[in-house]
Amino acid sequence: MSNCFSILLVEDNTEECEEIKKYIDTLDHVRLTEITNNSAEAIASIKRDLPNAVILDLELHYGGGDGLLFLTSLKQLNLKRIPYILITTNNPSKIIHRAAREAGADFIFTKFQSDYSARRVIEHLLQVHQLTASLSLSDPSPLAESPQQQERKMIQQVQHELNLIGISPKVVGYKYLTDAIVLTIQQTDANLYRALGEKYKKSDASIQRAMQNAINRTWRISDPDDLLTYYTARISSEKGCPTIMEFIFYYATKLRNLFI
Repeated sequence: MSNCFSILLVEDNTEECEEIKKYIDTLDHVRLTEITNNSAEAIASIKRDLPNAVILDLELHYGGGDGLLFLTSLKQLNLKRIPYILITTNNPSKIIHRAAREAGADFIFTKFQSDYSARRVIEHLLQVHQLTASLSLSDPSPLAESPQQQERKMIQQVQHELNLIGISPKVVGYKYLTDAIVLTIQQTDANLYRALGEKYKKSDASIQRAMQNAINRTWRISDPDDLLTYYTARISSEKGCPTIMEFIFYYATKLRNLFI
């Protein structure tokens, strides 16, 4: 069982619990460590079992405590490894979602989105786990990595994030945004437009236009639920989508701890 991907389920809806348990039972390499509707019991379970991931309902109306209380308590534990935290919620409030992110949630799935299901939740966790594992296994010693290897990992992770929100690799701005985020992770005060202009032999205006067009197109055609789930920074209602620098710094900040 040591090779299984372990999950703690913190949920007060018995039908949701049954659906998730039923799907996990079909998988040989995934197991539930516990199901609880109490945030204090969940913390005790974390200490005892240290699962790979936690599926956490924010509103435990028929249990004890709540998701935000769990996240606050989790931060106070001195764990050797932090589980992935995937929030499930019926609450559409972006303020609550932002609070959950700031408290330590990695992913947020709204239960009212059209494609929400136990299968999608579990498969998302497995996909992220497999990606992280593949990056680690390519060279198990970070100290032994060459700068080229580390940059290659950064590019893979950045492109994974862009793919989640539906930015097509076919649009010109995709490669510019990838490079800009990687460069900002490596050097926060980099002159992005100059560096990209020198690399691609394009004008600053051309690069800037391509990046903003890629962002605008994504916010115009991507599933709003995917955008809400995978891009949690506050966006001006007047603009309707992030600016280039807001977008770049969001992902650079989000991913920096993985590499620096």
